[in-house]
Amino acid sequence: MDLIAAFVTGDFLGKPAWLWLGFIGIVILLLAIDLGLLHRDDHEIKVRESLLQSGAYIGMGLLFGAWVWWYLGPASGMQYLTGFLVEKTLAMDNVFVIAMIFGFFAIPPQYQYRVLFWGILGVIVLRAIMIGLGAALIAEFSWLLYVFGAFLLATGIKMLLFIDKEFDLAGNPVLKWLQKRVRVTPDIHGNRFWVKLPADAYGATPAANGKASRVVWWATPLFFALVLIEVVDLIFAVDSVPAIFALTQDPFIVYTSNIFAILGLRALYFALAAMIARFVYLKYALAAVLIFIGGEILLVNVLGKTPAWISLSVTVGLLAAGVLYSLYRTRGAATAELQARP
Repeated sequence: MDLIAAFVTGDFLGKPAWLWLGFIGIVILLLAIDLGLLHRDDHEIKVRESLLQSGAYIGMGLLFGAWVWWYLGPASGMQYLTGFLVEKTLAMDNVFVIAMIFGFFAIPPQYQYRVLFWGILGVIVLRAIMIGLGAALIAEFSWLLYVFGAFLLATGIKMLLFIDKEFDLAGNPVLKWLQKRVRVTPDIHGNRFWVKLPADAYGATPAANGKASRVVWWATPLFFALVLIEVVDLIFAVDSVPAIFALTQDPFIVYTSNIFAILGLRALYFALAAMIARFVYLKYALAAVLIFIGGEILLVNVLGKTPAWISLSVTVGLLAAGVLYSLYRTRGAATAELQARP
C-alpha cells in the first residue's frame, strides 16, 4: 500500500502522478461511453447529432479547463484555454484532408465514425510520445523554443503562399508502400478493417492443379483510410505541438489541452464536412495564428513574454475574424443551398 501511495503521489513530468492517472481515466471513460453506448451500431452521423456530441465534448473540455484554473491557478487555466483553442482550431484543418481521404477510398458515411474512433486511439499515443519527447528536449535545450518559433513562423508564411495546395493522396509514400506490400480488397466489407479471403480472390494468381487457394488476411479500404488519417495527424501535430509548447512548457497543460481538443473532433467532423465550403478563409486565420505565436517566441527577448490573456485574446480574434469573414463571403452559396432543398 505504501508503494502504491508513493507512486500515486509521486512526481511525473512536473505534476503528481494522480493527476495524470485521473485524466487518463476520464479519457478512457469517455471513449468507452462513446463506442459502447452512443455508437454501438454503425449509422450515418447527421449534422444535428454531430453538433450535439461536439458541444458536449467542448463543454467537458472547458469544464476541465475551469478545474485547471481553480486547482493550478489562473495562469495555468489561461494557458490551458489558449492551448485548447489553438489545437481545436488547428485540428479543424484536418477535416479538409479527412474528407478527401474518405472520398478517395469511397468509405460509406455509416462506417466513417468507426474509422475516426480508432484513429483517436492512435492520436492519444502519438501525442503522448511527441509531447513527452518535446518536454524532455526543451528542458535540456531551452534554445529549441526559438527553433519552434522559427518553424511556426515559416509554416504560417508557407500556408499563406500555398493556401490552395491540395494534399496529394495518390502520391502519398505511405499509401504507395502499403499498396505494394499489403493485399487490399477493392470493396468494403462492412465495418471490418481486415477480412480472411482466398489468396486468389479479386483476380490474384489462382492455385495450381485445381486445388483450393489458401485463405489469407486482406486489408479493406477502411484500414488504408485509418492509416492515412494517422499519418495526417502526425503531419499536423508537427505544427500544433510546437504551437502549444510556445504558450506553455508544462507537459500536463500541453497534453490535456491537446487531447480534449482532439476528442471532440470526430463528432465535429460530420458537421464541418457538411459545411466545409463555408470556411474558405479559415486557413488564412490559422496561418495568422501560427505567425503570431512564432513571432511571440522569436521576439521574447525584445518585447518580453506576452501575457497569457493577450495570447488568448489575439488567437480568439484572429480565428473569429476568419470564421465570420468566411460565412459572410459565402452567404450567397448558403442561401442557394437552402432554396434548392425540397
